[in-house]
Amino acid sequence: MANQQKIVSTLKEQLGNSNDFKIQDIDSFRKKIVLVYIESLIDYKKINKDLIDPLLLCEKEDKYLLHLLSLPPCRQLKTEDNLLSLLIKGNLLIITTDFIFSYDAKKATNNQPGDSAVEMAVLGPQKALSENLSTNINLVRNRYPSEHLIMEQQTVGTMSKTPIALMYDKKLVDHDVLSDVKKRLPEIKMDMIQAIGQLENAMTKKKHHLFPIMMITERPDRIALNLSQGKVIILMHGTPFALIVPAVFFDFMSSMDDTSHTFWTNMLMIGIRYIGLLITLVLPALYIALTSYNPEILRSQLAATIAGSRAGVPYPSFFEVAFMMLAVEMLVESSIRLPKAIGPTATTVGGLILGQAAQQAQLVSSIMIIITAFVAISNFTIPVNPMSFAIRVARYPLILLASFFGMMGVVAGLILLICYLTDKRSFGTPFLRLYRGSSRRIEKITENPKGEKG
Repeated sequence: MANQQKIVSTLKEQLGNSNDFKIQDIDSFRKKIVLVYIESLIDYKKINKDLIDPLLLCEKEDKYLLHLLSLPPCRQLKTEDNLLSLLIKGNLLIITTDFIFSYDAKKATNNQPGDSAVEMAVLGPQKALSENLSTNINLVRNRYPSEHLIMEQQTVGTMSKTPIALMYDKKLVDHDVLSDVKKRLPEIKMDMIQAIGQLENAMTKKKHHLFPIMMITERPDRIALNLSQGKVIILMHGTPFALIVPAVFFDFMSSMDDTSHTFWTNMLMIGIRYIGLLITLVLPALYIALTSYNPEILRSQLAATIAGSRAGVPYPSFFEVAFMMLAVEMLVESSIRLPKAIGPTATTVGGLILGQAAQQAQLVSSIMIIITAFVAISNFTIPVNPMSFAIRVARYPLILLASFFGMMGVVAGLILLICYLTDKRSFGTPFLRLYRGSSRRIEKITENPKGEKG
């Protein structure tokens, strides 16, 4: 075994003169024990309780070594192990004259689950995931206490070495999806991966796609529900979000409150979401088509009202819609970036002043102000943000088609969008499929307790 001084000197040379690199010598059992660690990463209370106090109480070295080996976070190393990598991950090295041990003394940070801030629920659970991987695995296992739940750990990012956890129910999972996920993860060649959205983009083969094929969630109850449907969950250390694979269109239109409402209330809420989706997608293009190309579709009184409101507007409806849509997008983006204390007030006042001033200056019509507000409100009825962003983007090709071809362009755009969604796949699963999990799950549901098919 290489001597202590040589190992310590090598580590010190590799880390440079970092101020938080600490070396602590302890004389015990007539020998020197060297503790090597990075001060900013370790938990002192954990070290004193598990390592220092037992060292003072043990009378023989053999007894202390047995104590070290009995600790779950402690393991014996070989000289060829990457000691520097272990230090950077928050391990403490115990170097004796004959052995080297590593002890996982990482300080737990951001391990308290907070309240759900992105996916709100009225009647469902209120707690979200934390930024600590171990805490998140604990939350999922408590929500899904199944003996078939499997957890596999890996790292992603060639420099960041970010820990991730792959979780699935081995009895219900679609093994084709699982093998595809396991194949894609090692192929990721990014240096730094620190957010679950980065991992999603890295795992997506088609980089220029519009609609998400994986769902990002912060809710442990949604994770448990998707595990029961045979899906694969990816948790990442350092982010309070998880990735659900595969994800279909209807997943993005569902809320966890749906399981808490009565049947007819649930139908009403779901219907409102789909109506809101249609309005935010189609209404601006429809306004351009009806005012500039096909006013004969409207009743004569309504057509006259719209024409009267636009009497003082000096340019075509396309510029009117483009101006107001740009204003709404800027208001939404600024509401995200501004501090929480002033964000809602600033965007509300800015929106009211901008809309009123634009209408009084006859830059836009009064009906366009109503349509803009309706479109913005409708977009927020979509419960999952990535789908909401995708619909916002899909709105603009329809606006362009309506500007060139009127109602024919709107209809053609919708047909092309439906064809695109029909052809889209999420890890082999059709995007417009009502996902029910793997065939094994279906067989299990249809079996009665005696094992006879229902």
